[in-house]
Amino acid sequence: MRARLAAALSGREAYLFVAPLLAAVFALIVFPIAGTLLSSFYSDVSFLGREFVWLGNYLQAFSDPGFRQSLGFTLMFIAAAVPLELAIGTAFAVVLDQELPLRGLWRASVLIPWAIPSAVSARIWELIYNYNYGLANMLLGVSGLSSAPVNWTGSAPGAFLALLAADVWKTAPFVALIVLAGLQAVPQDLRWQARIDRATSWQAFRLVTLPLLKPVLVVALLFRTIDTLRIFDVIYVLTGGGPGGATTSVSLYAYRYFAGGDFGYGSAVSMILFAVSFGLSYLYVRLSGFREGAV
Repeated sequence: MRARLAAALSGREAYLFVAPLLAAVFALIVFPIAGTLLSSFYSDVSFLGREFVWLGNYLQAFSDPGFRQSLGFTLMFIAAAVPLELAIGTAFAVVLDQELPLRGLWRASVLIPWAIPSAVSARIWELIYNYNYGLANMLLGVSGLSSAPVNWTGSAPGAFLALLAADVWKTAPFVALIVLAGLQAVPQDLRWQARIDRATSWQAFRLVTLPLLKPVLVVALLFRTIDTLRIFDVIYVLTGGGPGGATTSVSLYAYRYFAGGDFGYGSAVSMILFAVSFGLSYLYVRLSGFREGAV
């Protein structure tokens, strides 16, 4: 009897400890998502009456060429940016994990792009790509590669590559920080054993270090995929979604409807983005065997 009473009390204490966290989760995550989901079932335009349309907003979104174009661009951008960020970030982390002179200074320097606010970073790249006085055209002229300035963001492929460079420059250091933390947790004994067995540096990294980094890489992949899926600020500042809507992300597409007062349709687009984000996250965790890697 006393054991049961003690177990009940310990269970109540556990709930009391997690109650503030659960309250924060419900207030900041569950309630906003539920409110957005409810709003997506209405034709909620600020200057018109609110009308229940059930799945009408979702059907409108999937039949809208603009939404399909924004979704296609967002997924294509994820497919291009995230692997580059993982590769470059991992390479930086491996270098910074070595015994280098002034290693602390190098680590702090690598994190500078990530520390800069996204809007400021996008503005910097906008100045670099400027047609009249940008650094990119200046370097082309000095090197003799082109005598005429290039309109870097004037075409769909050029704007895509410009955004890709800006995003990778800013966020690869974030991946480097996560992977570097994982490298610090890899036992040194395993690396020394690989050297004793006459393994090359590449073989030791591929066969010993990389498998142990799998959970860390999955976490970095999840973070960067979700963050890239909702990319907004760099596009808003650098290209504005142009040319011709070719670089409009789903977040920017939804923002335009929210700004225009169509909260119902904007909520439906936001819920589709949330569903895609949740689906990709679940797929990553299942296919990567994250639990097995963590164990």
